[in-house]
Amino acid sequence: MNVETSVRVEDKLFYNRYLVDVGRPHIKVRAHTKPSPQLLALLKVCPARCYELNDKGRVEVTVDGCIECGTCRVIGEPTGDIEWSYPRGGYGVLFKFG
Repeated sequence: MNVETSVRVEDKLFYNRYLVDVGRPHIKVRAHTKPSPQLLALLKVCPARCYELNDKGRVEVTVDGCIECGTCRVIGEPTGDIEWSYPRGGYGVLFKFG
């Protein structure tokens, strides 16, 4: 009998290791009063769900758990909504299972 099992992205992300560079995030959301369409899109397209809407209606990023996939660079960096750089050596994500 062939039984397929589904695996959620969150379950796979759990296996990765993250070393956060405290005080030096590699992604920053630029100050805004009203989020642009691109910032709002990051709430949905970030596979690690690093972007959230705070109680003031602004988009915030939490780099803990970022898988450095580049999705936010494609959407937010060209519009000037985010600043992105590579984490310093030794920090960031370490993929355990490819």
